[in-house]
Amino acid sequence: MLLLRTLKILEDKEKLLLLKVKAENENAKEFIRGKNKRGATQCVKRKNLYEQQIEQLASFQLRIHDQMIMLEGAKTTTDTVVALKSGAAAMKAMQKATDIVDVDKTMDEINEQTENMRTVQEALSAPIGAASYFDEVIFSNQICAILDELEEELEELEAGELEEELLQPATIAPAVSGQASAGWSSTRPVKSTTEVDELAALQAEMAL
Repeated sequence: MLLLRTLKILEDKEKLLLLKVKAENENAKEFIRGKNKRGATQCVKRKNLYEQQIEQLASFQLRIHDQMIMLEGAKTTTDTVVALKSGAAAMKAMQKATDIVDVDKTMDEINEQTENMRTVQEALSAPIGAASYFDEVIFSNQICAILDELEEELEELEAGELEEELLQPATIAPAVSGQASAGWSSTRPVKSTTEVDELAALQAEMAL
């Protein structure tokens, strides 16, 4: 850096001038001891000139130091501004890449997956045999419904046969009527007994 090089040169010159000032002091003392007033005076004048130059060099060095401090502050400020601009640009890019609709959709998917996982975990943590118990209850309810339907059909069938018997003409001979009645009575109990047996067997199977 140019300022550092210049500062180094000024410091070197200052050291040299200090050496010259010291030398002039020694020479002036020698001239005084030799009672050479004129030579001592010349040494003092040169010493004063060197000291003036040293003061100028000190002033130059101070200005350079001030300039360096200002540059360091400016560099820090510039770096801060650049960093802030970079952060703002990155934030702007992320905002463009992130749409609120996409965020809502992603959250809905996450909630759905979470709910599905919770359902799976509840199913896995259910007691063993619980599913079969519910299946058995449902099956029993279905069997009861079928039995109720069969009983209703049987009652309707018996009511229909009885109605047909009552509506038969009265001109039929008693023997024939008795035979028909016997035939009806012989066939009806067999059919009724068979259906009742089927119901009983189905109920017994349910009891198992």
